[in-house]
Amino acid sequence: MGPTPQGKMDDDDYPAYTMGRAAEILGTTPAFLRSLGEAKLIEPQRSTGGHRRYSRYQLGLAARARQLVDEGTALEAACRIIILEDQLAEAQRINAEMRDQS
Repeated sequence: MGPTPQGKMDDDDYPAYTMGRAAEILGTTPAFLRSLGEAKLIEPQRSTGGHRRYSRYQLGLAARARQLVDEGTALEAACRIIILEDQLAEAQRINAEMRDQS
């Protein structure tokens, strides 16, 4: 059995947002979101009808990409920066967990 409705609302990875709603939240266009997919920053899940669905986590990455692009960073470079930042944060989280266990 899947997560409860409340659990889905608390799940940052649950694909709750349509492309139109995601673009509205971010103040951008659907084309910008598609370009993030083409750059391999975010890969939205697809609904049964084939529509793109985005999670809160993905919207956070997209918001960071928009910030960097708005500051003049090329889209491909912005995506690479965000991927590296995300990898660093995950490595730091794992490192902290390992320290706490010892």
